[in-house]
Amino acid sequence: MAENAVLCGANAYEKKYYFNEKFNKLPDSIKDELHIICVLFTEEAGGIITFEYDEEGNLNLKTDADEEDILYDEITSGLLIKEILRKKQDLLEGLELYYKTVFLGQKLDIE
Repeated sequence: MAENAVLCGANAYEKKYYFNEKFNKLPDSIKDELHIICVLFTEEAGGIITFEYDEEGNLNLKTDADEEDILYDEITSGLLIKEILRKKQDLLEGLELYYKTVFLGQKLDIE
């Protein structure tokens, strides 16, 4: 099974943001927007968030938290993920299309 490709992520414990250099050709405005989304998520819910592509090119938002973290809020985390998926649908769909065409070599279905 192929390993997921991480696009970006943020970690509330280390106060760090990560962006995968393989995706440096994305426009700066997109990179900035991803940075803001990740950092705001960890500031509000805590824990760790990552944007990961699966082997089929689907972009998934994943969250995690240390077991000992009593401040991590699973309810807020779930609500924030739903809000991101709703408000940033066009961005996320575009990122999936980008990955599928550039990295997986899939042809566009343009009718």
